[in-house]
Parts: sequence; structure tokens; C-alpha cells
Amino acid sequence: MALQTLDVCRKEHGKIWHRKPLPSTEDGLMVTISNTVSSALSIQGRNVRFLHAAFDVSGERFIAGDYQGGIYLFDITRNRFSLIVKTGSPCTALAFTLRRRTEFLVAMSDYSLKCFDTETKELVAWMKGHQSAIQSISVHSSGRYALTSSNDTAQLWDLDTFQRKRKLNIKENVGIVKVFFLPLSNTIMTCFKDDSIFAWESDTLNCKYQLPAAPPGDKPRYKAIACSRDGRMLVAGGRSRFLHLWALDTKRLLRIIELPPKVTSVKQCEFLCDNFDAGANQVIGVLCQDGIMRFINITTCKLVFDTGSLESRINNAVISSNGHHIVACMELGNVNIYSVQALTSEVNKPPPPLVKIMSESQAMSDQKGRGKSKALSRITKKGTLAGEGKENRSQDGKSTTSKIPEGMDVDKLFKILRGYGEYPTKYRSFIWRSLLRLPENHSAFAALTDKGTHGAYANIHEKYPIKSRKLLRVLQRVVSALAHWSPIFGETDFLPLITFPFVKLFQNNQLICFEVVATILVNWCQHWFEFFPNPPINILSVVENILAHHDKELLQHLLQHKVTSQVYAWPLLETLFSEVLTKDEWLKLWDNVFSNHPAFLLIVVVAYCICARGPLLHCTDIDDFKFFFHHRNALDIDVILKESYHLLETTPPSLNPEKLLQDFTPLTMGQYPVFNKYPKFIVDYQVQERERLRQDEIEYLRQRQTAVELEKETQQRMHEEQAWYRQQELLLAAEEKRRKQITEEEQKLIDQRTRLKALNRELKLKELQLLDATRRKALQFQQKQREAELRRLDDELHRKSSMREMETQAAIHEAEVKNIELQLQKKMFEQELQKEFDASSHQQRSEFNARRSQHEVEDRKQNRVSQTEREQELEIRRNMQQNLARAEQVDLEAKMRNEMEYRQQLDNLDRETRNVKLAQLNEGNRSLEQKVHLTMRDVEAKRKEDALQNLEELDTQRHLAGVSDHRRYQLLQDESQLAREHVQNLQRELNKSFDQLREIKDAAYKLKDGFPSGPPKATADLSSRQFLNDSTPEGSVALSLDRGRKTFEEEEQELMQEVRRLREKLARENRGKQPPPTISYD
Repeated sequence: MALQTLDVCRKEHGKIWHRKPLPSTEDGLMVTISNTVSSALSIQGRNVRFLHAAFDVSGERFIAGDYQGGIYLFDITRNRFSLIVKTGSPCTALAFTLRRRTEFLVAMSDYSLKCFDTETKELVAWMKGHQSAIQSISVHSSGRYALTSSNDTAQLWDLDTFQRKRKLNIKENVGIVKVFFLPLSNTIMTCFKDDSIFAWESDTLNCKYQLPAAPPGDKPRYKAIACSRDGRMLVAGGRSRFLHLWALDTKRLLRIIELPPKVTSVKQCEFLCDNFDAGANQVIGVLCQDGIMRFINITTCKLVFDTGSLESRINNAVISSNGHHIVACMELGNVNIYSVQALTSEVNKPPPPLVKIMSESQAMSDQKGRGKSKALSRITKKGTLAGEGKENRSQDGKSTTSKIPEGMDVDKLFKILRGYGEYPTKYRSFIWRSLLRLPENHSAFAALTDKGTHGAYANIHEKYPIKSRKLLRVLQRVVSALAHWSPIFGETDFLPLITFPFVKLFQNNQLICFEVVATILVNWCQHWFEFFPNPPINILSVVENILAHHDKELLQHLLQHKVTSQVYAWPLLETLFSEVLTKDEWLKLWDNVFSNHPAFLLIVVVAYCICARGPLLHCTDIDDFKFFFHHRNALDIDVILKESYHLLETTPPSLNPEKLLQDFTPLTMGQYPVFNKYPKFIVDYQVQERERLRQDEIEYLRQRQTAVELEKETQQRMHEEQAWYRQQELLLAAEEKRRKQITEEEQKLIDQRTRLKALNRELKLKELQLLDATRRKALQFQQKQREAELRRLDDELHRKSSMREMETQAAIHEAEVKNIELQLQKKMFEQELQKEFDASSHQQRSEFNARRSQHEVEDRKQNRVSQTEREQELEIRRNMQQNLARAEQVDLEAKMRNEMEYRQQLDNLDRETRNVKLAQLNEGNRSLEQKVHLTMRDVEAKRKEDALQNLEELDTQRHLAGVSDHRRYQLLQDESQLAREHVQNLQRELNKSFDQLREIKDAAYKLKDGFPSGPPKATADLSSRQFLNDSTPEGSVALSLDRGRKTFEEEEQELMQEVRRLREKLARENRGKQPPPTISYD
């Protein structure tokens, strides 16, 4: 088949493929998507490379971003694609698993993070904070938080508010490889470039643990890391061909997986999801440096399949959450969509057969040659072995059912079964699948499971409270798939009883469980649903006939105690013996049931009753019989099987159930067969009834919810009203409390003011005392200072006098010294003069002596005068200093007295000023208080007058309203009474007028018969006169009608005029009223 391609160039929406793709098992490629832009310089055009892709939660839709910033949405289920937005710049990462399913995240090349909506195609949020390109985006399983990581930092975002919550900064020498949320937990895993892996608590960012490092040797230098869906396995790979696998529950390195030698490094790791592994993924996809993605089983370490090639290398890939598709962005720039089912078709094939199927002729010849027993020959001839049923053929002649694997010998299996009584436990599952020839229709079963839980089994946990949630979930899924397959199974009460043993046996493979139960329902439950909703009467009658043939005594005993086949046979059939047998006994039983004709199950029921005939014959109560067939009993399964084969051989052909039941028919390949062997109208009626009951229940629940909401609202209103009243009471109590507190505070304030005044008075007295003490102290200090000054002056005078005496003595001493010197000089001069005198005359000596004497006298006079002047100057100076000191002392005392008097006057003036101001303030306060009291009394009186006036006006208005209402009501009553009386009068007068008119017509007819030419004039005058006097003629009737109508109209007009007058009067009174006074609380 030709490869399908899609070019989204210049297309905003369209189909992905025009015919449904059928991918081959070789590469599994479904479609190739490209974006080719035409160019004027080249004929082929230029391919715009797709960079990244991301699946949504369902796994059926994915988005892809190209190099030009275009974001496309591809819906594989609906076969549609559309252009969401053009950002204008390439993206570096995508995420499509947010809580709001229509929103997705795009990491831009400008280091920002944007959120878009696929429906509105508008920008929802724009988040900034990274300093380098975002490498990966991880969304929490709840879809509320997102982790973005770059080389140097990781940031946690709240997707409800689109605000950053946390930021993880890394040292410069240690970079980030990947940061992501661990599935199904609140743990954040981080892998750094130094090959260390840590687990952190997302709420507090506290480190929980660190995974052990790889064995010593070459550093792995991790580049890719992935985790399984259940969060229990973690795989990491890097620049080596080894994968390291850790178990996160034990924090241990489980194993190291070695890749092929041509692999040198790992670029990406992704686990392949499976719907039936409950999140414990066993296959991981490893994208290597050669562009080939190899899928390896982590348990067996074997290669399962691979995608990509050296010619078409994969750049990056994403796997859908349901494990159905793989989307790969190729190095050439296109996007390839692969089908996982096609890639794993070769892997999911059953193993090669152990035995080879025999044809009917071979079986007959082999039977004759070997001399088998009669029972085995009957089984082989009729082809009733579960592995040798008839095949349904389609119109083109090809078989639509699966075949027994080649190499499997049914005879050998039967010998093993007859020899050991059961099949080997290790190979039982494979033998059952081979005998039942299960088609393993993955797509058909997936289509049934995708329909979800059937409404009939939505509350299966209430009827069957199974402890294991896994078993309950598998049971619900299998029975829901059966109910979606055929409506009868949605109405069958015993379907979970039939299914549950196989659910426990095949709980890890729901497909096999479904097909085994479906095969049993098609073959071993034939004719069970013909009398639905009643038990299969025809099947139970067959069992009863066989029991009557082989043990009449037991049947008579059962019938004698009113125990029917619905009591002893139907419980065994509807539970498939699961209630009365242990697990090993039940498996041994079904080894034999699957190896024989479908009628063998009914034979086993009879054999069970015959083997238990001893206890049954001793039972007489119906409850004992019911208990016996619903609980385990001390019966050997080997004895029951031996008795079953004995009954199968000894039962006559007329009673053999093989005539009633058809041979084994396996399920068809591809799609399951139609199951409609039931009364459709009853099932449809029950479905309709269930739907009606469901709708009634929904309506009842809705009404109940409405009533509950109304009751809640009523209770809420009552609580709000009570709370409001309580609040008002509390407010009143608080107001009263505040008033009391204000009164107390005012009293406290008055007391405090009194105490403050007393304190101020005491402080002023203390201040006066302190001032007086300070003044006395200042006077004492000044006196002491004056005394000290006087002492200082005395000392100064004494010192100066001492200095003068010393100077005088020094001068005297100096004068004496000079005198001595002069005397010495005189003596020397005298000696010289003596010598000269001896040579001079006596006259010169006389003159010299006279002059000397004169000089001495002058010197003495001069000294005496200078001494006298000096003494006078000293006395004058002493007197002047004493006078100056006395003047200064007097001046200082005068100044101090003036200053004290001035301060005293200032203090007195300040006190008088304060007293005057205080008196003025007190006078003003008294006047203001009188004015306030007068104003409050006026306002109070005015309010009382207004209140009384308002009350009087209210009473007047109420009285006027009551009077007007009474008057209006009376007028309406009178008017209605007059109208009724007027209508009665009119009716009465009309009736009289009609009677009179009839009499006049009768009289006219009589006159016409008697006088054909007309009545005479006198008669006419008489008649007219009589008519005028009488009150019954027609003319008088007309006059009375007009008069009555006129009277009624006049009364009506008068009544309306009176009503108008009353309204005008009320309007004038309302206009004349003054509006109620408004009281402001300023």
C-alpha cells in the first residue's frame, strides 16, 4: 500500500489522511507530515522543519511546532488537523497535559514560556524568568503545576495563577540535565551533569533521597532519563552504550542494560505504555546517536522492535499515554506517526504450537488403530473437543476463526488429562487459550473498553465489596465490555459470578479474561437466556431428566421436599462451581470441561448431586438444601469427574444434552460475533425500564438536591437572620458597654483632671519653693562671691603693697649700693682730687665742695619730694580703689535687687495673665455649655414635637386610609349591589315584555283571522288606549328601559364625580402637608 503523506503548507485545517492507513508490520508508519514552503529560486521548495511534539492526556491528540513558530494540532481519532497559532519564533519544548485540556505550554527561543488555548487560539499567559533556553517542560499528574528547566536553573510554575512558586538555582560548575515530576507523587527528580540524581519534595524542596551512583569506571555522563507510569522504575543513559535501571521504592540499582556495540550514546529515553500493565511499563524506547529508536524489554533485556533508519533518522520522539502511537520528529524536518500495534504485531503472536491438529479422518483412523475407549471415540467423531470445533467461514471462503497451533496433539492432551486428571499448572493458561482458540482481538477489545464503564455496573462495588481494588477494577472493566458487546449481559445478574473466577485467574491479562468468558457464554451457556429474566428452564429440565434416569430416589426426595432444579442445579451453573469448589478443584474441573463437549458441564452438575446423595437424603429443610449448594462440601473432585465420565457413557442418546447443545464454536478473528440469542423485547424493555428508573433516580436526586439546597438555603437564611439578630444584640450590648465605658472614662477623666489640677497646684507651690530656695542660694552664692572678691582684692592689695615695699627696699638697697659706689668713687675721686688739690689751689676745692653740698641738698629735696609724691599717689590710689569697690558693690546689689524685682513683677504679671485667660476660658466654657444645653433642649423638644406630629400625621393618614378604604369598599359594594339589582330588574322587565309581546302577537293573529281587512279604528283606538294605560306594552317597555339606563348612568357619573372629588381632596391634603423634618447627626 502506498505511503500516505500530508503537507500542511498554507493550510489552517483539514484531514490528516484521505483513507484510513494500514501500516505495515515492518516499519509501522501511518502517515508522514511535512511543511513545504515554495520558493521563487527553487522548484522543489523549502521544507520547514518540525522541532518538537507533545501528546495530550488521552493520547489521541498531539501538537507539533515548526521552525517558523507555527503550532499545529493533530487529532488522530477524528482525522483532523488545524493551525493553532503562529508565534513567529521556534519553540524549544512543548507540553499538552495541563488540567484544562484545551491549554498547552510552549517554550520559546526568547527564554519565555507561553500558554495558548486550542479552542480560542488565543494567548492565555506569558511567563518570564529564565536566562537561557528552556530544555524541557514537565507537568504534574494533576495538571496544576509545571516544571521548566534550562542549563542553569529550574522553575516551578502554578498553572492556575501562572505565577512562579519556586526557583532552583544551580552552581555555575554543575549544570542540569533534566528536572521532572515523578508520576503519581509529589516528588521532583533532578539529574545533574555530574551524574548525580536527587529526589526532592515539591512543596518544601527538601531533599528526600539520592540514588546510588553507577559502578566505578567510565562516567556515564547522563543525557537522557525517563520514569515508568507507576513511578517505580527509573532509567538513565548517556554517552555510553549502557542503560542504568533503578528501583525507586528500594533506591537500588537493579541492573545495567548493555546496548548493541554500534550504539555509542543515548539521546532520549521513553517508556512505552500499555493499557494492561497497570503502569508497570516493561518496554523502554531508546533513541541512539544513529537516529534509530530501539525498544527494549527491561526485564528480559531483549530488543522488541525498532523504528527509524540511517536514511531516515529520528531527532526526537514522543509516545502517547495509551501506548497506541509514536510521533517522531525526523532530521529531515518532517513528522512521522507510527502505529505501536503494527510494530508489535509480530511480538504479540502466540508462541509456536506444541502439538499439531488432526483432521477428522486422521482422528478416526488413529482411533481405530489405537482402540480408544467408546467415550473418546464419540468425542473425536463428533468433533466436539474444544480445539476441534467448526469454523465460521466468510463469503470469500477464508476462515474467520483462529486455529489450534500446529504441532499440538489433542489426543496427547486428552491422555495427559485422563492420566493426571488435570493439565500442568505451568502450561494451563497456554493450553486453555489453544483449546478455546482465542482470537486475541486487541482492537475490538480496546473499542469495547474505550466505551467506559457500563451503567449497569457503575455501582458494582456496592453489590460485590471486593477487598482488592485491582480485582474490582478488572472485574468492572470486563463485565462492562461484555455488556457493551451484548445488551443482555447488562441485565444479567449472575454475570459477575461467572466472570470473577476468571478475573482472579487472568487479572494481568484482561483481553484473555474477556475472551475466555465470552467463549464460555457462547458455547457452555447455550440456551441460558431464552427464558430471560427467568432461569433457563430447558437446561434445568435436561439436568432433571438425567438425574431422574440415574438416581430416581434422590430426585423423588428432592421433589418431596419441594426442591426444584432452580435450587440444586442453577446455583452450580450460575457460579460455574466457584462457590462449592476450591481453586485447585475448580481448575481441575475446567480442564475437563474445556476438553469436552459443552454438554459436559450439565453432566458434571448431575454427577455432583449424585456424589452428594448421602448428605442430600438426610436434608429435609429447604434452607439446608440452599446452604448445601452455595457452600463447599466434603466431596472429592476426582470422584465427581469419574462419575461425570460414567454418566456421559451411560446416559441414553435421548437424554444426552449433546442433542440440545451445539458443538464448540470459537470466537471470530478481528471482530467478535453477534450475540442475540435472547428475548430482545424483554431485554429492551428492561433496558428502557432501567433507563427510566435511572432518569427517575436522577430526577429524584435532582429534586432531592434542590430540596437539600433549599433547606440549606433556608437554614442558611435562618442562621444569617439569627446571626443578624445576635449581631444586633451584640451591637446593642457593645453600644451599652461603650456608653458605660465612655461614662466611666469621662468620670475617670474628671477625676484625673481634678488630680491634675491638684498636682499642678502642688507643682506650682514646689516651683515657688524651689524659686525661693534658688533665690536664697543665689544670694548666698553672690555674697560668697563678693566675699571671695573682697578677699581677692585684699590679697591683691597686700601683694601689691608687698611688691611696692620690696621695690622700695630694692630701690633703697640700690641707692645704698650706689651711695657706696659713689662714696667709693668719691673716695677715689677725693684721693685723686686730693692729689690734684695738692696741686691746685684752695679756691677750686672750696668751689667744688660748695657745689657738692648744693648738689646733695638738691638731691635730698628731690628725693623727699618724690617720696612725698609717691606716698600721696599711693594714698589716693588706695582711696580710689576702696571707693571703686564700694561703688561696684552698691551697683551690683542694686542690679541684683532690680533683677529680682523685675523677675518678681514678670512672674506676677504672668500669673495674672494666666488667671485672666483661665477666667476668660472658664467664662467662655460656661457660656458655651449653657448654649449647648439650651440647643440640646431645643433640639430635644423639637424632635419630640416632630415625633408627636409625625405620629399624629401617621395616625391621621392611617385613619384617612381606613376611611377611604371603607368608603371605597362600601361604594364598590353599593355599586355592585345596584348593578345586580338593575340587571335583575332589566331581566325581569325583559321577561315581562317578551310575555306581553307574545300575547300581543297571539291577539293580532286572532284579530287577523276574524277581520281579514284589518281591525276597526275604534278597536284600534281602544287597543292603543289600553296599551297606553297598561304597563306591559312594548312602547312602555322601551321607555322604562331608557329611563332605567339613564338613571344608572346618572348614578354612575355622580359616583365617579364623588370619587374624583375625594381623590382631589386627598391630593390637596397631601400637597398641603409639610414633609417630615430631617434630623442630621452631625
